[in-house]
Amino acid sequence: MRYLSTRGHADRKRFCEILLEGLAPDGGLYLPESYPQVDAAQLERWRGVWREQGYAALAFEVLSLYIDDIPAADLKALCAKTYTAEVFGTPEIVPLKALEDGLWLEALSNGPTLAFKDMAMQLLGNLFEYELARRGEQLNILGATSGDTGSAAEYAMRGKQGVRVFMTSPHGRMSPFQQAQMFSLMDENIHNIAIEGVFDDCQDIVKAVSNDLEFKRRYKIGTVNSINWARLLAQVVYYFAGYFEATASNAEQVCFTVPSGNFGNVCAGHVARMMGLPIARLVVATNENDVLDEFFRSGVYRVRGAADTHETSSPSMDISKASNFERFVFDLLGRDAARTQALFGEALAREGRFDLSADPAFGQAAARYGFVSGKSTHADRLATIRDTFARFGVMIDTHTADGVKVAREQCLPGVPMIVLETALPIKFAATIVQALGREPDRPAKFEGIEALPRRVQLMPADAEAVKAFIARHCG
Repeated sequence: MRYLSTRGHADRKRFCEILLEGLAPDGGLYLPESYPQVDAAQLERWRGVWREQGYAALAFEVLSLYIDDIPAADLKALCAKTYTAEVFGTPEIVPLKALEDGLWLEALSNGPTLAFKDMAMQLLGNLFEYELARRGEQLNILGATSGDTGSAAEYAMRGKQGVRVFMTSPHGRMSPFQQAQMFSLMDENIHNIAIEGVFDDCQDIVKAVSNDLEFKRRYKIGTVNSINWARLLAQVVYYFAGYFEATASNAEQVCFTVPSGNFGNVCAGHVARMMGLPIARLVVATNENDVLDEFFRSGVYRVRGAADTHETSSPSMDISKASNFERFVFDLLGRDAARTQALFGEALAREGRFDLSADPAFGQAAARYGFVSGKSTHADRLATIRDTFARFGVMIDTHTADGVKVAREQCLPGVPMIVLETALPIKFAATIVQALGREPDRPAKFEGIEALPRRVQLMPADAEAVKAFIARHCG
């Protein structure tokens, strides 16, 4: 299996090379040269693996199609080490919860930081440690978070040999619980940087540093954001698991609704669908920062500046520049790297937008690739949280509420709709109290976390300042 850049760089690399690299040298994102195809017989076999051996065994089956430079026995052991009931709270790892007839929640938030990012980040931490030990090298991870990626990465990497983490986040824009999860960590290999700006400023800094090839190589910079293919690949697995749990046979189809800001989570669904998983619809649910909904409705992709990025009650989706979207557009345009470079490397930098509304390919977004979308507002969020708790006794977080609201608008008759849960309600307690008049349940291990001492550095939105900070701590 070889990997290529969405922007046409000549190199073809193997999995372990791109595991530690992040962006391609030309600023593009890595994708496999082709998606492995899962036929009916293999899908049936995987259903049996999932039923009889569990999630870790299914993860090995999916990942081994993309990873051929780690010995199979080692990869199987890494999956078994990662996906355990001790880490994820249940033997099923990602159980489904039924709501109304035909609508399900896939529980992805039982990991150490109570968010779906743990599903990939726990594996990434083990992969990094394994590969760095094999090479005798070290890695400095630079990341950007709007809330959940940061804590998931830090909890996965804390204490790992050969790894330092430098995590940027938008100052004051995360929930108090999210801030406390990250900033209370005192591990020597964890560094938190609060950026005076919005998430997109943090993401721009990560890309700017990654595009400085000399600095990147000197300080061995890697990334855990969903621009890292390994993280996105790990998320593909739970689409197969959700499908198997919601269906009785492989003749059935399902739909998935995914709360989305950066397009990484739903892009994993796109990969699963391209492999042959019978997904009828991939529903993108946005909040008031609706850049993705605007594209799927109009064909116009228009990024917003900081002043036009709303601060909402589903803050992990307060994103107006979806970095993973490039992977899908590359496929949408027939894997035309020159056009992808022209759109993402030139038009966005020059004009902040591009328009595919007149391109025949745009019509394929729904017809061929199954994408539809919808938007949820703060009022929708409150109403959905109240309704779901009143009717089913299930408390959902704000982002999952965005997903449920949009899912109900996009259901197909007779086709199960699975909403990907993104976090537990405690991470967004203020809005839960507003909706329900009560505090959400808090796991015992997080009691009093907001009062713990904090270790965080406030910095301007300046890539050079962040590079200087990294250099000082890597001397």
